[in-house]
Amino acid sequence: MSDNVHIFGIRHHGPGSARSLLAALVELAPDCLLIEGPPDADDVLPFALEAEMTPPVALLVFVPDTPRRSVYYPFAEFSPEWQAIRYGLTSHVPVRFMDLPQAFQLAEAPAPITADIETPDTEGTELSSPPAPEDQPHRQDPIGFLAEAAGYTDSERWWDHMVEHRRDPAGVFEAVLEAMSALRSSGLEFRTTSDELLDESLRERQREAWMRQTIRQAQKEGFTRIAVVCGAWHAPALAQMPKASVDAAVLKGLTKVKVQATWIPWTYRRLSYNSGYGAGIESPGWYAHLWDTDKSVSETWLTKVARLLRAEDLDASPASIIEGVRLAETLTALRDRAIPGLAEMNEAAQAVFCFGSDVPLKLISQKLIVGEVLGSVPSSAPMPPLQRNLNAEQKRLRFPAEDAEKIFDFDLRKPNDLDRSHLLHRLALLGIPWGKQERTSGGKGTFHEVWRVRWQPEFAVAVIEAGIWGNTILDAVTAFANERSNKSDALPELTNLLDKVLLSGLPESAAHIMTRVQAVAAVASDVAHLMGALPPLVNVLRYGNVRKTDSSTIAHVVEGLVARICIGLPVACSSLDDDAAEEMYKHIIATNSAISLLQNENYSQEWRETLEVLANKNSLHGLIGGRATRLLLDAGVLTGDDAARRMGLAFSTASEPPSAAAWVDGFLRGSGLLLLHDESLWAVIDHWVSQMPAETFESLLPLLRRTFATFNAPERRQMGERVRSDKPALHHSTAETGFDEDTAILALARVELLLGVTQ
Repeated sequence: MSDNVHIFGIRHHGPGSARSLLAALVELAPDCLLIEGPPDADDVLPFALEAEMTPPVALLVFVPDTPRRSVYYPFAEFSPEWQAIRYGLTSHVPVRFMDLPQAFQLAEAPAPITADIETPDTEGTELSSPPAPEDQPHRQDPIGFLAEAAGYTDSERWWDHMVEHRRDPAGVFEAVLEAMSALRSSGLEFRTTSDELLDESLRERQREAWMRQTIRQAQKEGFTRIAVVCGAWHAPALAQMPKASVDAAVLKGLTKVKVQATWIPWTYRRLSYNSGYGAGIESPGWYAHLWDTDKSVSETWLTKVARLLRAEDLDASPASIIEGVRLAETLTALRDRAIPGLAEMNEAAQAVFCFGSDVPLKLISQKLIVGEVLGSVPSSAPMPPLQRNLNAEQKRLRFPAEDAEKIFDFDLRKPNDLDRSHLLHRLALLGIPWGKQERTSGGKGTFHEVWRVRWQPEFAVAVIEAGIWGNTILDAVTAFANERSNKSDALPELTNLLDKVLLSGLPESAAHIMTRVQAVAAVASDVAHLMGALPPLVNVLRYGNVRKTDSSTIAHVVEGLVARICIGLPVACSSLDDDAAEEMYKHIIATNSAISLLQNENYSQEWRETLEVLANKNSLHGLIGGRATRLLLDAGVLTGDDAARRMGLAFSTASEPPSAAAWVDGFLRGSGLLLLHDESLWAVIDHWVSQMPAETFESLLPLLRRTFATFNAPERRQMGERVRSDKPALHHSTAETGFDEDTAILALARVELLLGVTQ
């Protein structure tokens, strides 16, 4: 290593590494600072000094034509690279990234690279990945090998105790360089999470070659105190410089693609292992605490724990804090640690605050150990026009993007709530699921919407992708919806799109799509498609008055659909196999619900007449016939005796047992209350089961069990109790009617098996 080059091997997102690095930089006072990172982002580095820039943030490098080909470089306040960037910019020292540019790496990317996939920045994986398998830990993680040699079973804990908890930075980088040099020269095989050998991967050799070329360039420019900040694994490769021609040969033949770089907000959750990000850390909230706290680490941490628990109405007194601190420090002394680590903090919190339970620890983990923190990026930073418009909309609606999950109950009669609803629906249409609409109950009315909202950092890529449709959310979603409708000839897809467009408050697109719906509906002949198109249109009519949309044209289309469905349904239900009958069953249920919502007597009458035709057809599939009879019974067209008579006909000897079982399935599926409260129906089914031969019953048992499985647990329990209570009465009646008692008992046993009742 040249005297004018100083190598600092660090761990990504390590507070101890950051503290030691900052102290070393202050002592060295470098005149050039080279940091492992994408040179493609050098132009946006100065924004790190903006007042609005609040970590965690990430550099996003992407291919403009295909934004999904992208990569993130996250930084927290305690990340060594972030502290190095800030130091260099504030000290007016030239700061450069020195990793292999993403213009080369993304040119060869076979698939999109996102935050949930390991990025080319593998050092975080090397130094902070979860423990490797016990059989060969050192073959997966070089730090795991060192931890094992030191008597640790967890490489995370070993690195924390040796580096991150260290208060004296003297000699730490020399020790890291020596350790990594020994590992790289040992001949052992260490792998990344992508299962590539660290010392043999072509990509790794290209990256290190580019870093060395960057160092040579800085030396050529006359810098005399060059500070190099890199992942610890790469430190030995940069300390020993081969000939420039060797590195040039490694880099020969690389292809290139145009890329752009910008800053985006990041979250602590995305820095954690649970996010799936390859260079993540286990406890960003804890690391932030270590960075912010010079002294009294235990006291301040357990005070945070106590505040959190009290906010959740859990007991946490000052006396408990004192007891927890004593326990944590005692464990630290017994384990010969410098300061209490996260393991000691968790054990103390579980024993003192949680009374041995691990349930409150989950809350502590989510809120404190990981943390719900979302960074911010200055408005002056380069961003796509669509992202800038989205930021403006969020500010106008007082609807900030936050990492914490929140529930919003919008009253659509209020302008601001209606605009918020429009924004969430529009983003969902563009493939940016910022919010998820929840089903509501309790009679709040159609003017209420409940949303579960949480911002994800990767939505930034989705916003960039959506930018091809327009520079504002309104323009983009309008163009997207119009284009999607132009390319679709499926009536259900068009009506579903119309429903979403009207919920999004897009009258221009709604008019365009209605024209398409009318054109497609005029020539549509598939009854199933017509039935699939009806429920979304009914939803539009239902919400029309609340959202101030003109529903007259939609009502005209609905009228035509109802008429054509009622005319064509009996023919469409002929000669159905089991799979087709199941699909038609779902359409009938949805259509019945839609017509009921319309509350139009003319439509209801037409629909009931169609159901009567279906119920009276002898050749119809049993599933359809049974459901048509049930819907007529629920509508009051049939009485209980009428239904029992029709059930008796379905169970007659002229009907095959599978057809009768399908009829029962269609009639009863989803509700057992009718069977419990109607004596005539119970008697008909009881008689049918009692007279059924054993081998026939066994063949039908799977279908019947599926039917009864749709009943809720209390209904099944009541049926079982009724079967038991009917036993004595049936036994008494055999003497008077001459029934075969043995056969009846066998039948009852099968009914109990059907209902899942045990003696």
